[in-house]
Amino acid sequence: MTAPQQEASAPADDGSLAPDAGFAQYLAAPEGPETLPGQAGPDVPIRTVTADGRRGPVTIRIYGETPRTAGAGLVWLHGGGFVSGGLDMPESDYLGRVLASSGAPVLSVDYRLARDGVHFPVPHEDALAAWFWIRRNAAGLGLDPELLCLGGAGAGGNLAVGAALYLTDAGKPLPAKLLLAYPFLHAELPPPAGGLDEDVMATLPRHLRFTLEDCVRNAENYVGGPVSMASSYAMPGYADPSGLPPTAIVACEYDDVRGSSELFAANLQRAGVPVSFFLARGAVHGHLNHAAGSPEAQPVLDFLAQELASAKAV
Repeated sequence: MTAPQQEASAPADDGSLAPDAGFAQYLAAPEGPETLPGQAGPDVPIRTVTADGRRGPVTIRIYGETPRTAGAGLVWLHGGGFVSGGLDMPESDYLGRVLASSGAPVLSVDYRLARDGVHFPVPHEDALAAWFWIRRNAAGLGLDPELLCLGGAGAGGNLAVGAALYLTDAGKPLPAKLLLAYPFLHAELPPPAGGLDEDVMATLPRHLRFTLEDCVRNAENYVGGPVSMASSYAMPGYADPSGLPPTAIVACEYDDVRGSSELFAANLQRAGVPVSFFLARGAVHGHLNHAAGSPEAQPVLDFLAQELASAKAV
């Protein structure tokens, strides 16, 4: 089944934006709505390789020197609601430069977006194709395959967890750790613990909100039909997380999706999976993209760098 095509939103009768305005903005802007010009970040070596995937080649951009001693590396998947984003967005490029400058290479995956008839499982399969290729070629990349981590932001966090669930079910080697920034894991948003400061939320521009309506529309577009038909690999927040590797999660104080991260962290803890949880005070959804290079983003990047550096073989 193909999801209905979304049209650009018009203001509602009261002057506010229609409920689907956020999703329509993502559809209209390949790199996401109103991304601030990203600072270049540290100057690190960058090269591009290609993995063979079931749906065609998958581009992987590698940040950082080839280590002399095999160590940890991060396979990273950008966000953008499955319909926008790419390797040049700050959430991918700036983050890759910063983390690679800390000593561990970052391998950013250019998965296919859920646009123009593309739906699940295509992005999911691209993520897996990149993971398998990187693991097979780890030695030539100066990486220890047992110390490879997998992560992503927003929709990329969804893809990372979905891929890890598949690897668990298939009995394949797991990432040493999952690194997730404000992941989109549930189509129906669970309420954040303690609620949200509605006075602050009301002041945010529409493109900095990720509401229940946005989540449902993004999920339906990604799945290609009703959310009820989504597999656990497509909406991994509903799956049993038992057997997943240690997981580090960044949540944002002013983010409609914060409850998804909190619920997933609680489920991981109940399943006996080690969890590190970081609440970014004052941050909004997508702030690694919208606020790249700002002081507000640095604590999150420091947290991710520390979690990557502490990765141990599963």
